[in-house]
Amino acid sequence: MCLGIPMQVERCYGLMADCHHGEQWQSVDLSLVGEVQPGDWLLVFMGAAREVLSAERAADILDALTALDAAMNGRFDPAIHLADLNQREPQLPPHLQAQFDAQRKPS
Repeated sequence: MCLGIPMQVERCYGLMADCHHGEQWQSVDLSLVGEVQPGDWLLVFMGAAREVLSAERAADILDALTALDAAMNGRFDPAIHLADLNQREPQLPPHLQAQFDAQRKPS
């Protein structure tokens, strides 16, 4: 299994960039995403950027990876690691919500 890691661009040179996530640094191939700027966030799989991310999306992915690490190491606490889900009802994706609503309508 391969996990994408959000990394922030520090320097660009052609179709390569020096990126970091915390203390981890990596040279990243930009061939699949094209030109980026320092400060941009990338979703990186095995040394290659696959997607340019917003800062908010990068933070969401990093939070999910932190929760996964905590679960794997016996430190998972839903109140901490899934705090964004604790105070709201789960929502169906729009296409499933439409199907659900159609089934609830009286004939």
